[in-house]
Amino acid sequence: MNPIVLAIVVLVVLGLAGGVILVLASKFMAVYEDPRIAQITECLAGANCGGCGYAGCADYAKAIVEGKAPTYKCAPGGDKTNDAINLIMGNDTDDRPSLRATVICNGGVNCGKRFDYQGIQTCAAAAAVAGGPSACAFGCLGLGDCTRACKFDAIHVVNGVALVDRTKCTGCTACTVACPRHIIQMKPIASQPAVKCSSKDKGPVVNKACRVGCIACGLCVRNCPNEAIFLKDNVAVIDYTKCNGCGTCVSKCPKKAIQWVEGSPRPVDSAVPEHKVL
Repeated sequence: MNPIVLAIVVLVVLGLAGGVILVLASKFMAVYEDPRIAQITECLAGANCGGCGYAGCADYAKAIVEGKAPTYKCAPGGDKTNDAINLIMGNDTDDRPSLRATVICNGGVNCGKRFDYQGIQTCAAAAAVAGGPSACAFGCLGLGDCTRACKFDAIHVVNGVALVDRTKCTGCTACTVACPRHIIQMKPIASQPAVKCSSKDKGPVVNKACRVGCIACGLCVRNCPNEAIFLKDNVAVIDYTKCNGCGTCVSKCPKKAIQWVEGSPRPVDSAVPEHKVL
């Protein structure tokens, strides 16, 4: 037989044999993947932001199908994505929280400085230098680690302190992780009063450091009609399971350390004066 023809025949036979082997391998060695994983992945925002606590959207979708994760963790996708995932999973309802970031500090230009910081312009670097330049050892450093962490342009430094735009915030929690002083907390999106101070110092020390810091005077505690506010570590704390949003604490605070967050109008019956919504 002609060597060229023989070579062609051999190659054809080897190709056919390889094809048969691959077909058999695909049948017997295939790893089954639930089709719902691909369907849920398509529903997710695709940001791969990690806010859900998983490596990416595909990883989160797999965790949902395997029953290892709730369906509401895709903050960028919002309610529309949550509803689509529940439809795929056959869920009638879910217990999804609606949380947004809140900066528990209103210091910034209201707070003094211990020294003029000239180092690397990040909060983490500043905090590492003698605890930071701010006169308050607990407040916002204002150098924007949170703004750089946010992928949704929802937090900016205004007058020296971080400020959240809740209309843009998705609740991904990236800013809470980035803040070296851990003063950004997740709170319900509904309109509510919030103590905008994280200082644990006693009143006289706070007075010297910040014009708007909580001095633990207790006026809010004594005047709250629902007993929804108490003092802990020299700072007021609101119990939102009791708070009905009457606004008494906002109007009574002499330092304006308790302020409204979110943009809903204040209650008609309350005596809360006009205020800037944060």
